[in-house]
Amino acid sequence: MASSREIKRRIRSVKNVAQITRAMEMVAASKMRRAQRNVLATRPYADRMRDLIGDLNARVVGQARRGTFLEVRPDTGRVALIVVTPDRGLAGSLTSNVLRRVGRFILEQNQQGRTVDTYAYGKKGRDFLARSGQNLQAEAIKLGDAPKLEQILGVATAALSRAQAGEYSEVYLIYSEFINTLVQRPTLKKLVPVEAPEDSGGRQVDFTYEPDQAEVLDELLPRYVETQIYQAILESIASFYSAQMVAMRNATRNAKDLVRDLTLSYNKARQAAITKEVSEISSGAAALAEM
Repeated sequence: MASSREIKRRIRSVKNVAQITRAMEMVAASKMRRAQRNVLATRPYADRMRDLIGDLNARVVGQARRGTFLEVRPDTGRVALIVVTPDRGLAGSLTSNVLRRVGRFILEQNQQGRTVDTYAYGKKGRDFLARSGQNLQAEAIKLGDAPKLEQILGVATAALSRAQAGEYSEVYLIYSEFINTLVQRPTLKKLVPVEAPEDSGGRQVDFTYEPDQAEVLDELLPRYVETQIYQAILESIASFYSAQMVAMRNATRNAKDLVRDLTLSYNKARQAAITKEVSEISSGAAALAEM
């Protein structure tokens, strides 16, 4: 058994760790609320834009869609994968779940004889792709807690322009979808070709589009794809702070449990030392009495 001094030192160290994790939990909780507001505020816009794309796509059925993101291109043997991950860790299994899904996707594509070019948002994903020797084409890190659309356009444009030029037959996006505080789901979404919805959920409105329905659709498609990427980044930020808050709460709880167990061990060690001292004193007194 460790000495009482060693146990006391461990108790002090664990208490310090618990203070740190508690502070990180509070910070994550505060940032999580802002991130959740950003996600919930942008979702209606993304959903309405998806409805608009579906309405326009239904109106221009039969017209040539060549050269747009709606065109189903022949298999070129190359696909693009945009990976969205956090910049930091200490968020439980959030990042590992996303990276595991990335690895499985790349393996599946390689088995089909396709080459995967990767694009990374976030330091964790960038480091994983670089370490595993993937074809990393572009990256963007340190976007902050409330990134602007302009910050994500560099990587997005690099991937989408090559797709529009015919280098990629498909473009995919993997990110962590925010469900609620306790649930964040790794999600794979196909960006190109755009899978426009068949209808707008029954909310058909006879809009008048100017200058032309097909021209408006062609102009909206790149903005729509960029919006999907931007929304995925916001979802990832909300997922990160939710997962970090829960992870730090669990770490604080585990630290308190460990302190309780160490305190019990300290009391046992202290009691054993006192008993030993009393026994030695009694033995010494008995020996003196016999003399």
